[in-house]
Amino acid sequence: MTLDVELPPPPQRVEPPSVRSRHVLSDSRTRDLLHHGFPARLHYRLELWSTSGWFDNQVGKAEWDVIVRFTPLDKRYAVLRIENDRVSQLGPFERFDEAVAAVERPFRPEIRAPARRDKQYYRLVLDVAMLTVNDLDEVERWLRGEFRPAVRGQRNPGTAITRGVRSLVVGLLGSQNQEYQMRTRTFVP
Repeated sequence: MTLDVELPPPPQRVEPPSVRSRHVLSDSRTRDLLHHGFPARLHYRLELWSTSGWFDNQVGKAEWDVIVRFTPLDKRYAVLRIENDRVSQLGPFERFDEAVAAVERPFRPEIRAPARRDKQYYRLVLDVAMLTVNDLDEVERWLRGEFRPAVRGQRNPGTAITRGVRSLVVGLLGSQNQEYQMRTRTFVP
């Protein structure tokens, strides 16, 4: 697994950096869970820190998610990026390597270094989690525009059975959550 935060060239250091993660989905357990219908959630948090003063101070932060989902019925992968309540579909893909390539493309989040003369650095944290059934339901409701989970009086009885089977499979396959971190060198914008 590799995390990269590429700083813009010196005259443009106040512009957003380019963030890239590689080999995030290369773990065999992650691939197995994806192929069994459990989406992967990649939560990125990019923090901008200033080293002026006695302690480092956080001066900015950007967060976004990338959701990767395989639909066994269609045999297609969906890749979505969610940033500031905006959903961008990175595309449906027929092959796993195409979905991985979409996840690994560089991305410039909405964060800018203030044009101060103090030293600064970026810290990137990536949390990789396989979504549970409840998380998946919540994401699907949010994508449909339902911002609060609605409790409905009528539910398909098959849904409870499916939910129970999925929970059992996640337990058997070994659900996993992983965190990765990296820090850039200090720079002056």
